Amino acid sequence: MGRSAVTGRTRGRLLRHRDFVKFWTGQTVSDLGTSVTGVVLPLVAVVYLQATPFEVGALAAVEWVPWLLIGLPAGVWVDRSRRRPLMMWCDLVRAAAIGSLPVAAAFGTLYLAHLYLAAVVTGIATVLFQVGYQAYLPSLIPTDDLAEGNAKLQGSQTVMQVGGSGLGGLLVQVFRAPFALIADAASYVVSAISLALITHREPPREPAERNLRREMADGARYVRADPLLRVMTIAPALANFFFTGFSGIEVLFLVRSVHLEPGYVGLLVGVVALGAVLGAAVARPVGRRFGTSRAVWLGSLITTPFGLLIALTTRGPGIAFFVVGNVVLFAGILVYNVTIGAFRQAYCAPEILGRVVATMRFVLFGAIPVGALLGGALASWIGIREAVWVLLAGNMSSAVVLAVSPLRRMRDLPDVAPVPGTACGVPHTG
Repeated sequence: MGRSAVTGRTRGRLLRHRDFVKFWTGQTVSDLGTSVTGVVLPLVAVVYLQATPFEVGALAAVEWVPWLLIGLPAGVWVDRSRRRPLMMWCDLVRAAAIGSLPVAAAFGTLYLAHLYLAAVVTGIATVLFQVGYQAYLPSLIPTDDLAEGNAKLQGSQTVMQVGGSGLGGLLVQVFRAPFALIADAASYVVSAISLALITHREPPREPAERNLRREMADGARYVRADPLLRVMTIAPALANFFFTGFSGIEVLFLVRSVHLEPGYVGLLVGVVALGAVLGAAVARPVGRRFGTSRAVWLGSLITTPFGLLIALTTRGPGIAFFVVGNVVLFAGILVYNVTIGAFRQAYCAPEILGRVVATMRFVLFGAIPVGALLGGALASWIGIREAVWVLLAGNMSSAVVLAVSPLRRMRDLPDVAPVPGTACGVPHTG
């Protein structure tokens, strides 16, 4: 039976799992603050510091550069460490980095270089947190609950994106932009406290010979040798490359091309995130009805072209193009994310999961800073709206890769690696 087939007995059981509820609550609050920053930080650059299009794109890029710097060793460190304490420290580092921005603004010493530095520091902590988060969840809840757990976490994340984006726009209207970042700094503190309150303790790591280079190579070899993990790395990397190029100039597009007020930008970005809420809600029903593999490749093929509508956005009724294009696009992204997240956590052995996640995200998220720089550069060279057309057209390449992959021959994704006693379909060598 595929991972999508969750019985009625297991559905809703996580609401009675106290440690999961603590984890979920902390992440929900943290997601709210992060969504505020997602709107406020580029507004600080555009409105408060008068950044150029390339500088705005560079700001989006530096947030993701840490995936290129430490993405692969992060997986090794996570597999060697207890994940909960590691995530707590990451939260506290992020709170300090983001909290330094409104403090600098209060003293009149906030510059673009400070935004870049805070983005890099936050990005490093986020790399370790996200790899740890993906590897920690299977130890916190039963395997049968992974699909429901991922759906709840992804769903609340998207709800907070709606609320956080709107709240960010409101805070920018009431206060000067940098001071709205206090909300994100406080949210990371709440997340750290929620992790500290979890009573579940991870089993101790078995001592083993440590060789950073060999352990990183293990993770890369697992992903490269498995056809499913391989295509699930290549396709979303293409999507991240092009869509982040658009996301990096999205605020710029709405402010300077569509001519919207900063507060309205936050509300609009929040409204379109309802598509992600929809996607998280329907991911499991779609997987049960049509098959989890079809939900991934066919869902992407149907929803991705709607992104082209965004480039038609104009002030007034033309805002509908932005809303419809984003809602459908985000719905497809969330169906993919929920389905793949549960699949990977069940498919890969716990002792290698951190490295598998890190290897895949090294490629996936490593494409993001390059795409963000491309978006800023294209906006400077050919114009903002023209760059939006190019980037959203390129985004469709990810759906094509999925459609011609082995996923097309499957109804459901497998529950476990195809070879007994292996992790991710490849013999475990260390």
